[in-house]
Amino acid sequence: MQLSVLDQSPISKGSDAHAALQQTLQLAMTTEQLGFTRFWVAEHHNTNGLASSSPEILISHIASHTKTIRVGSGGVLLPQYSPYKVAENFKTLEALFPGRIDLGIGRSPGGATATRLALTDSIRKSMNEFPRQLKDLQGFLHDSLPAGHPFEEVMAAPLSDTQPEMWLLGISHRGARVAAENGTSFTYGHFISPGEGRRAAEEYFTKFQPSLSLSQPKMNVCIFVVCAETQEEAEELAVSQDIWLLNVGKGKDTQIPSVSETKEVPLSDEDKRIIRNNRRRAIIGTPEKVKEELLLLKEVYGTDEFMIITNIYDFEAKLRSYHLLADAFKLNKKG
Repeated sequence: MQLSVLDQSPISKGSDAHAALQQTLQLAMTTEQLGFTRFWVAEHHNTNGLASSSPEILISHIASHTKTIRVGSGGVLLPQYSPYKVAENFKTLEALFPGRIDLGIGRSPGGATATRLALTDSIRKSMNEFPRQLKDLQGFLHDSLPAGHPFEEVMAAPLSDTQPEMWLLGISHRGARVAAENGTSFTYGHFISPGEGRRAAEEYFTKFQPSLSLSQPKMNVCIFVVCAETQEEAEELAVSQDIWLLNVGKGKDTQIPSVSETKEVPLSDEDKRIIRNNRRRAIIGTPEKVKEELLLLKEVYGTDEFMIITNIYDFEAKLRSYHLLADAFKLNKKG
């Protein structure tokens, strides 16, 4: 099995964006040494708790400090941007770091209305344009826009012998179908919507159509994981993620609280229900437990790659979680 990383550059309370971004780089360098396959950074806006607002810049920084791990976006909010500009950004990254760049595309509108309009300089864009944008992006990447297309004579530079690997991110069977029909790799967000995963995987694998981007279907699954030497320690570490997710859902402070701070947070019965439900999005436990549950999910999804996201307060414990996973799956002993 392959393991990869999604990092949102979370900011712990009492810390700042500089520290969070430095930790993202440290995590990338560490997981490369541990044998993880790819390292993706997110795109989030108008938040005080996530420092990952510009994945293209972070990708360049991380790729320049690593040698082998694939680096990419998880993902660029295509509905808010020009497919041409996205193509040129990632073709430039691919020219700088050949064979190492992943272009993960999200179809999220990017947040509240004011945030979306700020991203587009007040130009209102329709989500109905996403399928067209996706086809245009593929056309620009591969210089394959059809005859009669208004931009058929426009070349996306720089030209290169290799192209970034394109992934579509989704949390439903509808997103899976879009990826399948357009012949892109597909990332399913179990860490957001675990309930529809099996149906999404079936939709993707059965409806897949080969393309210039991809000849055979390729899928990975992103999931929250907190791993520690004992179940008790993993549970305690995960409390900061529990309260963080609760606050995110309520539109509150999105910085990650410390474990000691979480113990002072009053929880209603509804809060406790939400936390229990959110735990369905995560695996929390010892290396043996995490490995067992990931192997079970491998059968559910029909994939052998999982992308791990760990948003806890203690960065050293976060690093340790990835070390334990690498040891459990013998990542750095393969080949």
